[in-house]
Amino acid sequence: MAEAPADVALAVYRGAGTLSRPALHLLLDLRTRSGKEDPRRRGERLGRASVDRPDGAVVWVHAASVGETIAVLPLVGRLVERGQTVLLTSGTVTSAAIAAERLPAGAIHQYVPLDVAAWIGRFLDHWRPHLAITVESEIWPTTVAELARRGIPQVLVNARMSERSARRWARLGGLPRALFGRFALALAQSPADGERYAALGVARVAVSGNLKFDGAPLAVDAAELARLEAAMGDRPRWVAASTHPGEEEIVAEAHLRLRERLPGLLTVLAPRHPARGDEVRALLTERGLGVAMRSRGESPDPATDVFLTDTIGEMGLIYRLAPLAHVGGSLVPRGGQNPIEPARLGRAVVHGPHTFNFLDVYRELDAVGGARPVTEAASLAEAVALLIDDPAARARQIAEAAALVDRCTGALDRTMIALDELLETTRRG
Repeated sequence: MAEAPADVALAVYRGAGTLSRPALHLLLDLRTRSGKEDPRRRGERLGRASVDRPDGAVVWVHAASVGETIAVLPLVGRLVERGQTVLLTSGTVTSAAIAAERLPAGAIHQYVPLDVAAWIGRFLDHWRPHLAITVESEIWPTTVAELARRGIPQVLVNARMSERSARRWARLGGLPRALFGRFALALAQSPADGERYAALGVARVAVSGNLKFDGAPLAVDAAELARLEAAMGDRPRWVAASTHPGEEEIVAEAHLRLRERLPGLLTVLAPRHPARGDEVRALLTERGLGVAMRSRGESPDPATDVFLTDTIGEMGLIYRLAPLAHVGGSLVPRGGQNPIEPARLGRAVVHGPHTFNFLDVYRELDAVGGARPVTEAASLAEAVALLIDDPAARARQIAEAAALVDRCTGALDRTMIALDELLETTRRG
């Protein structure tokens, strides 16, 4: 009885998606004009493939954006090594650029179609995946239902579910079970994540750990790094990475607080969305800060206060430009970005209070002294000053973070073991 209202809700959602197609075309127009969609590949968002399907079994792996794409690339590599053809989808221009640069031969990238029955149906008719793997937490009802209708097994890997998201799902009555009950397996990042997925209806749950601990260190162009280090000289410097609207103002205020205490200070600022570069530059110059903008080919000089690195796919370079990094999305309520990347590169991590996207990772880092929490501009400035002025304190923090990362590796192996049965079925199919 409890499933009937959920089935009605899913049918209503499916119908609403069909009726909203004109509005979604307008939305794609707006996103294309703002640089958030690739006009050359827009048909992919409507389920129209831009490449032919290869022969044999295809495993579909969906990663919503940049973080999920980077996390799942090692898994994609392992699947390809096993002889699987992998179709990787994502929904952002930035993640597509990373996929183009890093996907191994034997893997294909497409933009994921919007969650409209006709568009999802067109996508599945072309690709005919034998297994569908979703990374972390992105659930689209029509897609889940259509995969189930076609008998395609669905798996969640690196699955996470915050307390807040679990509460929201729980308010929807029988709908969560109607959706999550269609997944064959959820491989959770932590026991708490696993418990939440089980409570929402996933029949089989295992804890595999966080794939982001198993990623290779971010790549870097060594010659470009050397050039920029020479341009910066011995100036004290820090990185503010993956910042969101409202966070750049806090970073700017912290820099202004530090200028007298740390003469020659250089702040390397990397917005989460590089398309915001001009907006962020205007914000900084209004505060009297000298800005060099990487997307314009500018390099920092003695008059530069902020080196604005508004480019795609260069976090390996950006993190290496300073010995410490504030990880963004955490001074504003966006949930925080991945702290493992700078920790793996031997950078001291600073973060704000909003870390629900990586709550367990930040808790563990903070507990061992491997990261330094702050709340606003004043405490951010104090943390930056301490980590620049006290190399011994910085080294201790970096060492604790590195030890934690080493202890937490192994999720990739556990994920592959858990997927073995489904992959063997896929291979036979």
